[in-house]
Amino acid sequence: MSKPLNELLTLLQLEQLELGLFRGESEHLGLPQVYGGQVLGQALSASRYTVPSDRSVHSFHSYFLHPGDPNKSIIYDVENLRDGRSFSTRRVKAIQNGRPIFYLTASYHGEQPGFEHQNAMPDIPGPENFASEGELASKIAEFLPEPIRQTFCGEKAIEVRPVKVVNPLKPHKEEPKQYLWIKANGELPESQLIHQYIMAYASDWGFLVTALHPHEVSLFTPKFQVATIDHSMWFHRPFKMDDWLLYAIESPNAANSRGLVRGEIFDRSGNMVASAVQEGVMRFK
Repeated sequence: MSKPLNELLTLLQLEQLELGLFRGESEHLGLPQVYGGQVLGQALSASRYTVPSDRSVHSFHSYFLHPGDPNKSIIYDVENLRDGRSFSTRRVKAIQNGRPIFYLTASYHGEQPGFEHQNAMPDIPGPENFASEGELASKIAEFLPEPIRQTFCGEKAIEVRPVKVVNPLKPHKEEPKQYLWIKANGELPESQLIHQYIMAYASDWGFLVTALHPHEVSLFTPKFQVATIDHSMWFHRPFKMDDWLLYAIESPNAANSRGLVRGEIFDRSGNMVASAVQEGVMRFK
């Protein structure tokens, strides 16, 4: 296991303070706020301690209320809403500076046989055909601010290989679609719940920026704001985050200073293992 992946697993394993109450530390990625994937992953990690061991997440829905401070820890308050014969439901409140910054509601379900169908996996060349984000960032490292350089150019817990490359320093117009090969940088424990909250962490990376592609702007465009409003995921089939997965993203709409993105995640055998939808602010300040 790589050092960054080991640090990520440590980041997502929370300290239990009281029944249903947990504390997580924050990582600083050079952004002015806590990375949204961190809060998603930690919230799922907190709720997993409270559900029966034979159930895993099948969906979650979340709202980001305030930017998190990456220099401070976050308290997670887990509320048990329901434990039925087939489903369990939990609500998680993330607290910083005495106020909620994030809410997540997650539903858990065991494995059961039933009907199956799915969209076909896009016909995209395998990950061995593309460079990693780290390799791409190293080519423009001298032009990046130091905190951003450390985040993008060093070894990372999740390796991301974009199929379409858009230079964030010189964005050009592209259709609002993106394909990312993603994989944990090392071997993970067998627990499916761990793979799920690692995927939740990774799902926010490169997601909303797909809605920027037609507009020739990026996260580095001066006086331009990009921020997540809500994020939802559905887990369809078991998967392994330490094997390559294809994250197929599209943005069907942008309007009223908001952009919508949705993604489908496939394993290398073509099985759709998860889906995600996110809306966020994208506007000039």
